Amino acid sequence: MMSTMRILALEPYYGGSHQAFIDGWRTRSRHHWMLLTAPAHKWKWRMRHAALTFADRLRDSAPAHPCDVVFATDMLNLAEFRGLAPRPIRDLPTILYFHENQLTYPFREDEPRDLHFGFTNILSALAADAVWFNSAFHLEDFLAAAGDLLSRMPDHTPKGAVDAIRAKSIVMTPGIEVPDVIPAPDSEPRPLHIVWAARWEHDKNPEDFFAAIRILAERGVAFRLSVLGQRFRETPPIFDEARDQFADRIDHWGFLASRDAYFRALTDADVFVSTAHHEFFGLAAVEAMACGCAPLLPDRLAYPELLARSDDLRAISLYDGTAPALADALERMAADLAGPNWRASVDAATRLGRLHAWSSRTMAFDDAIAATARRTDNSFAQG
Repeated sequence: MMSTMRILALEPYYGGSHQAFIDGWRTRSRHHWMLLTAPAHKWKWRMRHAALTFADRLRDSAPAHPCDVVFATDMLNLAEFRGLAPRPIRDLPTILYFHENQLTYPFREDEPRDLHFGFTNILSALAADAVWFNSAFHLEDFLAAAGDLLSRMPDHTPKGAVDAIRAKSIVMTPGIEVPDVIPAPDSEPRPLHIVWAARWEHDKNPEDFFAAIRILAERGVAFRLSVLGQRFRETPPIFDEARDQFADRIDHWGFLASRDAYFRALTDADVFVSTAHHEFFGLAAVEAMACGCAPLLPDRLAYPELLARSDDLRAISLYDGTAPALADALERMAADLAGPNWRASVDAATRLGRLHAWSSRTMAFDDAIAATARRTDNSFAQG
């Protein structure tokens, strides 16, 4: 019989992908959950105050039943929480999940990186009993940056901190929501429908994407364009320029607030493109594949991992990360569209994307948290 745990989950940044992750898991989980959250804005303040805020909430309103394990995400200063939380909460086994980290997350060039937040991530990882990362790339990226920061300390450099974190770290790729049905592919000749979906910021490298699109247009390749994602107050000017330049080719432009509308836009498209300089996992790429898009991804960051289970897909879906190579790959896809090789690529991408559906990932997460809690409890008992 599968064991059932009582999980205390702490999410200081309850919105966007963080909210989708914790809700996607807990609503399907066999375990019992108590979730404490704070709204997803003012992230720096969240990292500063969440430990105290959550500890106070637990002191004022203790769980109705004893908890077995604490699950927290990277916006929490877990070391502070374990010091401030009331007993017996502070003594429970703890798991820390890294969606991102503040050592390597991109920052504005006119705003120096505040290393205090990165150091908080290091302390949280050291304070946790187990550390989960959303990709192997992210794990290695974080550990390398942590080692670099610690080596720059003027004195009292902690010995073995990076090795200690590595020893208790594993990769747990997140689940995704997927639509129930993928529309049947259109076998009629048509323009290639290209979708780009990411935050409208420089680290997602929209400049290379639109450079590749301009090359396609100059070559006379027929295509349609959907540019999706969250827009911020300061948006790279390339977006307005591209909207004017390709106005007659655009199907969707901007943020789609409805998840259903977003999925419909993905299922309408043929190929999902990323040009990112920064990506810890590649959630948008996985969602697009699950919706029937063939991926075109730069051969860097976490992207090669996403395609690791399909050598054929890796061979056609990874490009060298430059705009000319992306344009060449898109032109080949436009020529192959609706052919037998195209159908095989789309089917492979869809299967791969749907391996990340919460219907497939929930049991793995449930089993992992139960195993970690039991193992940690035993180590406490023996220690």
